[in-house]
Amino acid sequence: MNRKNIYGDDCPMLHALNIIGGKWRLPIIWHLLNGGLRYNQLKKQLHGITNIMLTRSLQDLEEYGLVKRIQHSEIPPHVEYFLTEHAKKLVPAILTIQEWGKEQILLEKG
Repeated sequence: MNRKNIYGDDCPMLHALNIIGGKWRLPIIWHLLNGGLRYNQLKKQLHGITNIMLTRSLQDLEEYGLVKRIQHSEIPPHVEYFLTEHAKKLVPAILTIQEWGKEQILLEKG
C-alpha cells in the first residue's frame, strides 16, 4: 500500500520530527545541554538504551549536524559528544516541552 503524506513533502513539522523524533534522540540532546559527555557517561544517564541504539542515535544526530564528536588523542584516548550551535537552537522548544510535561503530570495527579 502506498500512502501519500497528507501534509505534503515540505512539511516543516514532519521534517523536524524526522530529525529529533524517536525514543532516544531528544533524551540524548537533553543530557548534552549542560556540556560534553563521554559515551559511557551518556549511556549511564539513558536508562534502558542499548549500545547499538546509542551509537546509531549519536551517528544520526551527528549526521544531522546536531551533535559533534570530538576524539581526544590523550592516553587513554577517549571521545566526547557535544551539542552543536545548530542543536542549541532547540533549547527553548525543549524547555517549553518540559514545562508542558510538568503541567500534564500535575493534572494527572489531580
